[in-house]
Formats: sequence, structure tokens, C-alpha cells
Amino acid sequence: MGGGTGLSALLHGLKKYAQTAPPEIDITAIVTVTDDGGSSGRLRRDFEVLPPGDIRNCMVALSEDEGLLSRLFQYRFQSGRGLKGHSFGNLFLTALTRVTGDFHEAVKVSSEVLRIVGSIYPATSKNVVLEALLENGRRVIGETRITSSRCRISRIRLRPGTCLPLPATLDAIGKADLITLGPGSLYTSVIPNLLVEGIPDAVRRSQAVKAYFVNLMWQPCETMGFSASDHVRAIYDHAGAGLLEYAIVNTGPVRSSLRKKYARQQVKPVEVDFETLEGMGLHVVAGNLLLESAKIRHNPDAVAAVAMQLAREGRLRELRRQLGMGHPMKLLWKRN
Repeated sequence: MGGGTGLSALLHGLKKYAQTAPPEIDITAIVTVTDDGGSSGRLRRDFEVLPPGDIRNCMVALSEDEGLLSRLFQYRFQSGRGLKGHSFGNLFLTALTRVTGDFHEAVKVSSEVLRIVGSIYPATSKNVVLEALLENGRRVIGETRITSSRCRISRIRLRPGTCLPLPATLDAIGKADLITLGPGSLYTSVIPNLLVEGIPDAVRRSQAVKAYFVNLMWQPCETMGFSASDHVRAIYDHAGAGLLEYAIVNTGPVRSSLRKKYARQQVKPVEVDFETLEGMGLHVVAGNLLLESAKIRHNPDAVAAVAMQLAREGRLRELRRQLGMGHPMKLLWKRN
């Protein structure tokens, strides 16, 4: 569950495990639908469709063909009256939604065109808006305005508050060996999925292993100064305590040049407060999860490898349950 570039990175890494014969895993992505900026925001306002951007990124990440079709879906128009700034994939999803009359059906058809491995569902089919209550008491409506706010977020909620997930989403949660949250923006990619009625309860009831990929860096205007446990605490504040079993954190070093680049925006790496996390009853999975690039991002292969080990543990848990053996959990990683 998630959204943005973080979720698509995890999906990209997991894809190779779904392309084996027979497939090692079956992937289901549940994607937040609160984006109101850029191309997605414009299409949302003009055509009253759900924002297609995050879902388009997930489809491309899971596409079997990363050649021409994927490049086509990610192509962004650089000019043209009314076209500039739009990606072809966003326009395609919007047109299909108008043709089929249903956003989820448009996602399904688009997924067939891209031959994706797995399934992708919007968190809800209702056209919802994100609202934040800031620590100064001010309310801010809309994801774009929330991410640009200079005051710390106290709580977020969806408007309208009553919105339901697709039945297939709840079914996938119930059958899962592993449920992951993130990586992705805490308040605008991860938590919004947990605000959809029925999803937190379904996660809690599931026998799956439940894990959260903690962000690598503070996010400007959202999580400045947050430690790893602060991220988990925010999830619990919105979805109830004890929802998670594992916290996956990065202990790989950020090279000096990148630290300085981010420091100019007063952004630092998220502090991993091991003892606090463990005191919250969490197993902590620590390792080098960094991708060497011009920006600090999760390494798709590294996060996918962690997810696969946890998924295997989830499958063993289910087999033990079926055999009446219980499911004692073992800690797969230990911090140095």
C-alpha cells in the first residue's frame, strides 16, 4: 500500500519475482488517490476522474514490457495548448474512464495493455480530497496545499469521510502473506490508504506479516525532524496501535555530497531510534537500502529482497496455522 515514487520502486524490484515460471509471488498494489497537483490534478478538475498519476507509475513499474509501451505511458508533453505537462498515460487512463464509465475498469484495461504482472487497485473509487489539521489549529484542504504548508501536521482525514474500498482490495488483504506500507510520503501516500473505511480492520484481521518501510529522509513541510518511531506513531494515531510488526529502516551511509545538497533545504536522514521502535513491539529490519543516484531513493532490489524474505515468513506462518502448529515468529535480521 502506498503511492508516489516509493511504491513504484518497490513494485519494480518485486517484478522479477513475479516473472519466474511458475511465479514466486502474486503482487497486489493498493494506491492512494488523493493527488491534486500537476497533470493528475488538472485532469481531476476538468473531468472529475480519480487522479491517474500514481497508478500510472505503478503500472509502468509492473509492466512486462519496459520498452516502447512503458516509455509511451510515461511520455510527458513539453508543449501544446492544453497538453503541456500532461503524460500520455494519464490521458489514456482518463479517456478510458470516460469510455468505460469506471476508473477501476480503466485501470484493469490499461494493465492488460501494458501486460503488468499483478493487480493494481485504487484505495477507493470515491473522489476523495485530503484535509489536514495543522498544529496551529489551521485546516488545509488538498494534497498540494498540505505538502507546501510550513506548519507540522497534527492529523489528516479524507473528505468525504465515508468512502469504501473495492471488494477485491479487502479480498487481497485477507489472502496476503505480506502487507507492506510504503515507502512513500507519510501523510500523503501511506496514511491516506488507512483512512478508507474497512482497510485498517482488514489489515488487522489478516494473518499476513505487516511491515512498514520507513522513509529515508525528512520530507519538507511534512515530516521535518521525524525519527523512525515518529513515522510509526503517526500511522498508529490514524489507524490504531499495534497495526505493524516490522519496521524496515536504512542504515546505509548517505554520501557527503548528497547530505550537503539536502541540508541546503534543511532536510536530514531519518534517525533510526532502534530502542524506541523495539519498545513499541516492532522487529527492526536494518540494512543498506540506498540507491546510488543524484537523489536519495530506495534501492528497488534491496527493498524487494527484504519484502520477499518477509513474504516467505508469512507463507510459513500460514502453513503453521493450517497445520495447527501456531506461528512463532523468528527475527530474520539483527542490527549490527
